[in-house]
Amino acid sequence: MNTLAYAILGLIDKDKVTGYDLTKIFSDSVADFWSAKQSQIYTELKKLVDAALIEYEVVIQGEVLEKKVYSITTKGKEELAAWMHEDEPPLSQSKDIFKLRLYFSEQLTSQELCGKFEKQLEKCQLLLTRYTIKFNEYDSSDIPTAKIGDYLLLKGAIAHLRTQIEWLNESLAYIQK
Repeated sequence: MNTLAYAILGLIDKDKVTGYDLTKIFSDSVADFWSAKQSQIYTELKKLVDAALIEYEVVIQGEVLEKKVYSITTKGKEELAAWMHEDEPPLSQSKDIFKLRLYFSEQLTSQELCGKFEKQLEKCQLLLTRYTIKFNEYDSSDIPTAKIGDYLLLKGAIAHLRTQIEWLNESLAYIQK
């Protein structure tokens, strides 16, 4: 199974969800560290049902609309637990278009390069604000077990963004001198 399948299993283990719910979760809650398109999600849901790792119940919403509400099976819980206990793969390099373009920065004027850094800085600051607001919703002395992962991921993302912002500011100062 691929990592997306395990991500979907984990999300369904947290709560019964529809495919639409999963799409929203991937575009919001887990978007900061994992992404998936709607078509990928529905393809994986079918595979997980076929493998008997999840099942669904058809629920009628309104007068006509049918939706499938997915839940994890015992076999799915076992598969998820086995995956959770595996060793992590070696750290991989993430694909970062900004850094790739920076590598070829001789193609840009200093002013254009500064513009790229300023836009990236703005994106990082907006994300830092968003994460900080979410993080501040937690009372660090009383975090429910089900939310500890989210709390720790937010804390790490904030630290990473602060470092990124510091690097962007230092780089801008270097370019502008």
